[in-house]
Amino acid sequence: MREIALHILDIVENSVKAKATLVEVIIEAKNNLLTVTIRDNGKGMDKEFLARVTDPFTTTRTTRKVGMGIPLLKQAAETAGGEFTITSELGKGTEVKASFVIDNIDRMPLGNVAETAVTVLNPEVDFVWVYTVEDRTFTFDTREVKEELGDIPIDSPEIVTFLKSLLTENIESINGGINL
Repeated sequence: MREIALHILDIVENSVKAKATLVEVIIEAKNNLLTVTIRDNGKGMDKEFLARVTDPFTTTRTTRKVGMGIPLLKQAAETAGGEFTITSELGKGTEVKASFVIDNIDRMPLGNVAETAVTVLNPEVDFVWVYTVEDRTFTFDTREVKEELGDIPIDSPEIVTFLKSLLTENIESINGGINL
């Protein structure tokens, strides 16, 4: 994958497949470290599967026998001088955390977080996106948006277009000219 946002997309899609009803994505850039945390309340993993999850030949997919998302995210973080952890509890959910040294020459760009956020919009799943650069933070909570929308689906085209614009403007404002 060419950018961190695509890794986020992959992990969030795993959360949705794991029947999560709430997914939190926390992106924080502070002190030359970019940290991405994705936490869900999905079905979780047992200890045996969790111990093998960074192996590309471990997957829950039935259409193919290779799962590259988590191993590639782990490799990307470690290559960029960062760390990777994953914790999970069966029946409670999973947390994936990857950090990247911002000025490391091997760190891939963050990419289009707004596009990733609107791609996963789902009336059945609530998302909380927290985006922080140094001391500036923007929080996007789909529960609040859904409440305002009433009967209008959050994934309807005109809402997606509006939300993508809202997210893009706020992320650019929080970045304060920094290109992550």
